[in-house]
Amino acid sequence: MRKFRSQSLGVDQGEELLFSDFENGGDMWVGSGPRERRKRIKFSEPFLTVPVVQVGLSLWDISNATNIRADLAAEKISEQGFDLVFRTWQDTQVARVRLSWTAIGEIDDEDSWDVP
Repeated sequence: MRKFRSQSLGVDQGEELLFSDFENGGDMWVGSGPRERRKRIKFSEPFLTVPVVQVGLSLWDISNATNIRADLAAEKISEQGFDLVFRTWQDTQVARVRLSWTAIGEIDDEDSWDVP
């Protein structure tokens, strides 16, 4: 369990269209084997400590001709941002993906101050 020491918590969130490969014959749609797309997300303002980040699918356009395989992740999380990652493998055909994300963590507050 993650415990926050601050009484000031911030929530940042967003959605990103990670790719749309069916229009231009991109490798997520016509390729095979391990494939990955990632995008660096910058928070609207920095957190005081590394936040907890949750990632979810908000749009998934995928072929029903093959098995459905997907791995979603938040990687390289820092106080300033993280990498939003989508992976697939073998013969899965993915036309497009939009991912949503939520970050929760400690933030600076005008009432927060340290006494030396």
